[in-house]
Amino acid sequence: MPARTKQVSKGRKASVRGEDKAGRTHDPEQTKQDILAVARQEFAREGLAGARIDEIAAKTKTSKRMIYYYFLSKEGLYEAVLEAEYRRIREQESTLELNRLPPLDALRKLVGFTFDFTERNELFVRLVMIENIHNGAFLEGLTVVQQLSAAVLENVRKLYDRGVAEGVFRNGIDPLELHWHVSALCFFNVSNRPTFSKLFDIDTAASEAHARRRQTVLDAIERFVTC
Repeated sequence: MPARTKQVSKGRKASVRGEDKAGRTHDPEQTKQDILAVARQEFAREGLAGARIDEIAAKTKTSKRMIYYYFLSKEGLYEAVLEAEYRRIREQESTLELNRLPPLDALRKLVGFTFDFTERNELFVRLVMIENIHNGAFLEGLTVVQQLSAAVLENVRKLYDRGVAEGVFRNGIDPLELHWHVSALCFFNVSNRPTFSKLFDIDTAASEAHARRRQTVLDAIERFVTC
């Protein structure tokens, strides 16, 4: 399993902490967030192999040694970007308050959120695609992401069980399978947009087409789960 390999000495820590390239003091947490924001774009565009720490340092007006101080290695920075991306979607999911809605309304709200999130966050989709190229090797070691994913699956399970108990959803669906279908339909809408556009000469970004696809996904999931 990939690991963060580069270590720093006490001397390097002292020379890096609180300074940028010009020797100005800065907010360490803000610096980390700035690095992550730029690294997110670089990894999404170039992949893990193609991204360059030199480029990330230049765009954040910081230094390579400061990046290594915070994240230990390029792989460590990539892992931090992945963790931040998954944390962002899961934290937004947690604000939906699905348990306050009737089961079918709650499911449609969850599906609509997932569709809209992926539509607005193409870089997230690209990063997930890149991690799939690596066979999920880096995600495997991210305990926080594993915990967040387990929590969202438990929420889907509770929602589904509530729908079955109320006679709204049909019995016998694996909640993980339900989560899979929702993710697949919403993800494909963004991940395969370039190829679909070229193959079928259509404008997949047109607002009418987007609204129609969103409604189709909502209806498809509802038909899948309802009695």
